[in-house]
Formats: sequence, structure tokens, C-alpha cells
Amino acid sequence: MRTAYSVETVRAAERALMARLAEGALMQRAAAGLAAACAGLLGRVSGSPVVLLVGSGDNGGDALYAGARLARRGAGVTAVLLAPERTHAAGLAALRRAGGRTVTADRAEAAIARARLVVDGIVGIGGKGGLRPDAARLAEAVARSEAAVVAVDLPSGVDADTGEVRGAALRADLTVTFGAYKPGLLVDPAREYAGVVRFVGIGIEPPPADAVLQALQHADVARLLPTPEAESDKYRRGVVGIAAGSARYPGAAVLAVSGALRGGAGAVRYVGPAADAVLARFPETLVSDAGPAGAGRVQAWVTGPGAGDDAATVAEVLATDVPVLLDADGLRLADRDTVRRRTAPTLMTPHAGEAAALLGVRREEVEAGRLAAVRELAAGYRATVLLKGSTTLVAGPGGGPVRVNPTGTPWLATAGSGDVLSGLAGSLLAAGLDALDAGSVAAYLHGLAGRFAANGAPAGAHDVASRIPDAWRNVRD
Repeated sequence: MRTAYSVETVRAAERALMARLAEGALMQRAAAGLAAACAGLLGRVSGSPVVLLVGSGDNGGDALYAGARLARRGAGVTAVLLAPERTHAAGLAALRRAGGRTVTADRAEAAIARARLVVDGIVGIGGKGGLRPDAARLAEAVARSEAAVVAVDLPSGVDADTGEVRGAALRADLTVTFGAYKPGLLVDPAREYAGVVRFVGIGIEPPPADAVLQALQHADVARLLPTPEAESDKYRRGVVGIAAGSARYPGAAVLAVSGALRGGAGAVRYVGPAADAVLARFPETLVSDAGPAGAGRVQAWVTGPGAGDDAATVAEVLATDVPVLLDADGLRLADRDTVRRRTAPTLMTPHAGEAAALLGVRREEVEAGRLAAVRELAAGYRATVLLKGSTTLVAGPGGGPVRVNPTGTPWLATAGSGDVLSGLAGSLLAAGLDALDAGSVAAYLHGLAGRFAANGAPAGAHDVASRIPDAWRNVRD
């Protein structure tokens, strides 16, 4: 599992390690990893023009020492000093000994225009808000250039703890981060600025219990996937109920059932007005016209996709004592206090627009502060919340690390894709996963299935559902 830590935790771990090392040793480790990454990006180092954007903090020192290593290999290195009087003295001396030169910010644009590589060492992980005007002008010059950009630990101008971007920021092609991942590298909008993220271990060991963000990997998902045993039958494997669809939106029910059938539960029950459409596509579905209360044995419910204004069905589902997934119209129709009073788990799956409506804010506020939004919803509803979007986040009601999904593709932004995800997650709930794991595993498999279905071209929600078994096998292999 990939874990990310707050700035405070990372700095505490750095201080603990530095107390045991010779002065400057930790920075030298970081600089060595940074220089190796830069060299790999350049290919041929000798003769390559490299520009360092150097601020006053340790990131500037990392950039200077890495620049010195590149200069000793024949690169033409120019350091742009944004705060000459507060530049890291030892790093600057090392660069000059290696043959590097320096310029001030007001004379930097010509050097940037010629560069093959720009190293962003302007602001460290403690930076808040956007870039200051001088740095913002340099970022604009870098954007106009054809140079590859490498960020030191984190792109300058983004918030390490929240992933927010409040003003001008520098976009990197590659970010070399040291010792621990920071949340801003994994959560949009900041993640978009980071490019490819390369981790360099420098010996710090933040306590695992202090992680604020977790990203499941294949092995983590494989351990969580439900597997039938020799004595399993469809009821032991779990039964998921789908209360979805309407006369206007029968397809939502069909797509939710399609995800549920591929989610690990042994059977899918459907109640609602789209029974004929569901049976025509999936004859193995157990259909009932008696409503949720009379549908028979169910170990988890999914309600809301395509429900229109059917608040009565949503309320009936919420009154059950089994896990419930609320999506789409169900999020709007559900009574907040009823959700808060539930003793069985509730998993809510809003996209940014739905989350904004629940929070009473603009959609742009949710998209700009995704971590804050998912935490606020989870606490406010006492539910697990899966916030869909460019980076899908899953937060539990009791705090703890937020899960960030590392799979997916922009092609998943298509009608019905969320209905498939809801069915898949509901099936995992019925199979016995807790709400945090069910949401996280469903998002992971859904993201992989989306990649497989799209393969660089548009794909429909039904295509995504059909590739869930391939995603499942890919994780298990």
C-alpha cells in the first residue's frame, strides 16, 4: 500500500533521522536521487543546458547540489536565484566549484528558453498559496519553453497537505519526492501538476499509523477480493439488492445490475419498475415486485441510480439493518438525519456536483478541495463517502486515512459509469467487505476495467462492466 503523510509528520521524521547523521548527509542523499532522475530524463548529460530555479529553502539546496553533480558530468548548469541573500550557501558553493553559474530572476528568461531541463526548487513542502509574482513569471517562462521540468519533492505553488492549488503553480513532467509521499502528489488538482512521481528513499521512516492518505495497490486489492470456498452457495456468497431505475431511466437499473453481477456476491435481487429491461439483459437476476421489504434475503442494498423522485423506496431501503449504498438520486432523496441514525454501514457515492449540493457549496469548491469535501461529508453524514472524480477518494465516518484510487481513465466520464460502480461496490458489501474496503476495491477494479475497455478510445458504461472480470483477473495474477 502506498501511504502519504502530512508535512508535520515528514518533518518530524526528517529531524529524527538528521539527529543520527552527519550534517548535510540527508540533503546529499536527496540530491543524489534527484540528479540521477534528471540524468535519466536528459539521456545525454554532457553539453545539455540545465536551469535550476532556486528558492531560499532546503528544496533550493537539493537543486543546487543536484546541479553540481550534473555540472561535473558536463552539463551547462545555470542557477536562477530568487532570494540571493538567503540561498543555501553550501549548495551554492558546490555548484560554483563544479562550474555552474548563477543569474538573478530578472535575467532568467533567456536561459530558460535555451534549457533542455528545468529543475523546480523554488518552494518546499511547507509552501502555502500560489507562487509570488517573481516566481510566477518564471513559471510562465518555463511553460513557454520546450524544456522538461523536474520538481524537487513537490511542484512549487501546490499545497502538500491538501492537494489544493490556490494561485499560480509550476507544472512538472516529473516530480522526485523524498522519503515519503505527500497527499498533494496523489490528489487533484495538485496531482495534475506533478506529472510522473518518482519516489526516492532517503532513510526516513514516518510511523505507518500517522498516514493521512492510502492508495491500494494490486496486492492489497487481491487480499480483499472475496473468494468462494468449496461449501459456498449463492446465499453464503452474499445477496445484493438493487432498488434503482424508473420508467424514465430503466438503463440505470440495468447498468447497476451489470456491475453487481460481476462484484463477487452470489446473487442479485432487483426491485423496481425496470424489471423487464433487467431480465431481458440479465435473466439470472432475481426479480421481485414486492418492494425492498418483501424482496427476500438481502445482505446489502444499492439504491438511487435512476430513481427519479422515488423517495419512498430510498427511505424503505435506509430502514433496513444491512449495509446500504446511496448513489445518484438516492443522495438527494435520502434524509440526512435518517442516514446519521443508521447502525448498519452506509456508503455514499457522489460525484463533485452531488457532493456540492449536499454540502451547500459550489461544485468548484469541491473540485478545488477534494480532501476537505470528502472528510466533511463523511463526518456530517456518519457514513463512508466515495467521492468520484479525477481522483476518487474514500473516507470513513470515524476519520483515519482517506483512500485515494490510483486507477482509472478520463474515458470513465461517461453516462452510466457511476451506476456500474454502484452495483459493483454494493456486491462487495454483500460479499462481506466493510464499507471502506468495498468502496476502495470497487473504485480500483472499476478504474482498471475502464482502462481496459477504453484502451485509448471512447467506451460506454456497458463496455466497462464487461471488463470487470478482466480487471479482477489482472489483480489476482
